[in-house]
Amino acid sequence: MENTSHTLIVIQTLGGIGLFLLGMVVMTSGLTALAGDSIRRALMRFTHSPLSGAITGAASTAIIQSSSATTVAAIGFVGAGLMSFPAALGIVFGANIGTTLTGWLVAILGFKLKLSLIVLPLIFVGMILKLFANERLANTGYAIAGFGVIFVGITFMQEGMQGLEHLFNFEGFASDSLFTRLQLVALGIIFTIVTQSSSAGVATALSALFAGLINFEQAAALVIGMDVGTTFTAAVATIGGSIGAKRTGLSHVIYNLFTAIGALILLTPYIWLWEKLSPGQLLANAEIALVAFHTTFNTIGVFFVLPFTNRFVKLIERLIPESRHPYSEKLDKALLTQPSLAISNAQKNIYFQALALLKHVQVLLNAGPTQQRANITDLKKAIDETHRYIDLIHLTPKEHQDWDRLIAIVHTLDHLQRLHERCEEEEDRAMAALEAESMTDSLQQLKDLLKTVIPLFENNQWQKANELSSKVADDIETQQQPVREKVLQRLASGEIDAPTATARLEAIRWLDRVSRHIARIIHHYHISLMAAGTEAGGTGKI
Repeated sequence: MENTSHTLIVIQTLGGIGLFLLGMVVMTSGLTALAGDSIRRALMRFTHSPLSGAITGAASTAIIQSSSATTVAAIGFVGAGLMSFPAALGIVFGANIGTTLTGWLVAILGFKLKLSLIVLPLIFVGMILKLFANERLANTGYAIAGFGVIFVGITFMQEGMQGLEHLFNFEGFASDSLFTRLQLVALGIIFTIVTQSSSAGVATALSALFAGLINFEQAAALVIGMDVGTTFTAAVATIGGSIGAKRTGLSHVIYNLFTAIGALILLTPYIWLWEKLSPGQLLANAEIALVAFHTTFNTIGVFFVLPFTNRFVKLIERLIPESRHPYSEKLDKALLTQPSLAISNAQKNIYFQALALLKHVQVLLNAGPTQQRANITDLKKAIDETHRYIDLIHLTPKEHQDWDRLIAIVHTLDHLQRLHERCEEEEDRAMAALEAESMTDSLQQLKDLLKTVIPLFENNQWQKANELSSKVADDIETQQQPVREKVLQRLASGEIDAPTATARLEAIRWLDRVSRHIARIIHHYHISLMAAGTEAGGTGKI
């Protein structure tokens, strides 16, 4: 009978942890569906520096209740070239503060106010909304239901933990030993990696502390480990990612390790200060003291590291050096779950490829330095890879902003591939154009266009580049027929032979097509940037 009772206690405890995790997943899903896009836009809009990033990172994590989601979003922004690496670091730092809100909710509402019975009607109301209401209310209901399930899970954990005292004994983990504290930190790391939720770990530690299964020092060491364990998701998110994504993920790991070391150093003075200011209150309010410790060491960590962000950036850049291909950056397949970021990732690559191709055309026309000549084979591989990546992004017309942007990107790629074909297969057309006196005006216009439009392209002056390239393309098209007539007249009069005439006619068509493809590339790329609400997509800067 005793074994059966112990089994039931373990099942109840595990079930409580499972319910808590389920509640967190449901609530986070509801909140993300409800505010996820707004949160991502806010992160982009308000993150201009490490400090503003820390504030937005903390706020967004507090709202959607997932530091991993916030950190992965930051990794995605960097990978897509939408955010600078130093600014994204601020989000990573701030996310650690935001995630401590869950601990406060659990400690106050779960242990002090005991809402387990009150939240049951909330779960019912939430699910009714989820099943029968419109999309926005349905997402709200889902978040409410998840919130309720969290506290049902806490109740089961509390009751289960109180019966585990006879099964598990933590007395072997002496609170005054650094080695045993490190063992508990390791246990916290493992627990978070297994459950994929530091919030569940903190709630479990609070339940064990409330039940008397562990003491404050042991609970604090577990929570420190759980903070380190939460970096696992961010580290996994960088696999196969861009250089920026890998740097951001590694920063999260290093920063949390640094914070964990600081927390271990802070633990003893923190306990001493409680006993000095309020003797006996640490034991009486152990749950509040634990979440306060969690918030304190994360906040101190952020304030300590922010002044040294630039040095931190240099360290990470040294650990993961730049290795970008001249025609592209890493197309991160992890971003495909967030089409907006995936499109930005492709958009950034198209920028590099288009710029390389424009400079190559300039070289073909003897109007640019020879070192700008592209490796046409490698460039084709890069363009084809970007096209395959775009093919993996699936949207519907109702997703207006991203749909318009994707369509514009597809058009840009189409003209980019056609311009590449003109450069790959018809270099002799450029030579014929250079040798023909009748084509001097059109040729000079195209040279002047490239001389002007490439700097505009590099400096994100898309409106001006669009207007200028369209005008030149129209002018060259208008000039085409008179030039063709002049070539045919010279052929008929015997001034030139048939092969020369054919070569010049092909050169006329080549100039017309090249100018038109350049104009359409710039036009559609400009549209894609406007659809995204930004015209600074080329450089990847905010």
